[in-house]
Amino acid sequence: MAHNCIVVNLDRCTGCYSCEITCKMENDIALGEHWNKMLQRGPFGDYPNMTRYPLPTMCQQCADAPCVHVCPTGASYRDGNNVVLIDREKCIGCKYCMMACPYGVRTYDTSKDKGVIEKCTMCAHLIDKGEKPACVKHCPGQARKFGDLDDPQSDVSKLRAAKKTYKLKDVGNHPGVDYAMDKCAWKGDE
Repeated sequence: MAHNCIVVNLDRCTGCYSCEITCKMENDIALGEHWNKMLQRGPFGDYPNMTRYPLPTMCQQCADAPCVHVCPTGASYRDGNNVVLIDREKCIGCKYCMMACPYGVRTYDTSKDKGVIEKCTMCAHLIDKGEKPACVKHCPGQARKFGDLDDPQSDVSKLRAAKKTYKLKDVGNHPGVDYAMDKCAWKGDE
């Protein structure tokens, strides 16, 4: 089984929101809902030596995903590509997974009278065809990399080897998305 991962190079991310927009277009996400969110972190430091950076967030594809554990119907699950997904046919919209997610990246979709939970799928429909997730493919700064962490020649493995990587706050769930950054302004634990 592949250990697919997204690594975001924050030194290259311009905060342009193309990951948000591309995700919404690719997945037909309703107005007001986001599977990818661009947060602005900072400013940090003291004047005149201050810095701020964009922090794109999405499902962290946790190794020990609390959303999967609390789902009473088995609608939240991990597929063969190591991606946490939701089976819309099994989802009853109870929102337990929303409460269990430490990153707040799940949404309740009422736009199409679905009444189900939605989240980043890492574009599983594209991965199945051998393509990259839409947010990776259309990032103008090439800040996002996607690939198999078990393959040392993959883009994600090379980026992790070249830069120091960070994770959003780990509360025992072991988040799977990495953030790479040379300039050490990381404040991902807040």
